[in-house]
Amino acid sequence: MLSEDVLTYIENLIPDRPPYVTKIEEYALINSVPIMEKPGIEVLLLLLKMQQPKKIFEIGTAIGYSAIRMALALPETEIVTIELDEERYNQAKIHVKDMGLDHQIKLYLGDALLLSDKIKQHGDFDAFFIDATKAKYTKFFELYESILSENGVIYTDNVLFKGTVARDRSLLKTRRQRTLVRKLDEYNKMLFTKEGYETTMIPVGDGIAVTRRIERVRGV
Repeated sequence: MLSEDVLTYIENLIPDRPPYVTKIEEYALINSVPIMEKPGIEVLLLLLKMQQPKKIFEIGTAIGYSAIRMALALPETEIVTIELDEERYNQAKIHVKDMGLDHQIKLYLGDALLLSDKIKQHGDFDAFFIDATKAKYTKFFELYESILSENGVIYTDNVLFKGTVARDRSLLKTRRQRTLVRKLDEYNKMLFTKEGYETTMIPVGDGIAVTRRIERVRGV
């Protein structure tokens, strides 16, 4: 992981965001809503601009920050996003409407593991962005893998989880933390060994895994 002084240096190089985007960042800070760190979101947006996906499926809307950033960067791209927490979902709706992006961003409220039928009605997606409950990452992947297009890319945030995946789990304070880190470690290993995919990991922000489908496996 990058040192604080290097992170600060990089953040100071990032151009100013639109005023309303900055307002959302301030809301997230004040209300302790986790959103992508600035260097991380900039890397994600650059990768998406290079890929130029027509449709993106995001698991974990929160207050709409990343969906809005993706929509602004890719004005021709359709974004479908789902959020489990009702309060955050309602705040996301406000932010999306205020930005005039409700024609581009489709929001769902609910558990991504229970609403797959609705999501799959949108057809195949060229990109997934997974940024929700870390312990469920593998389940998200397995449930939605069938609607990732040929050569589609899965971007997963928080895969390093503040570096804990690389440390001795016995040093973690609670059983819940140990279980979460174990499941996240299993997810990371699955990405790097999954047949029909290739993966790299970028140690920026809290760690971003980039997984590209290189061939469809029979039955998927």
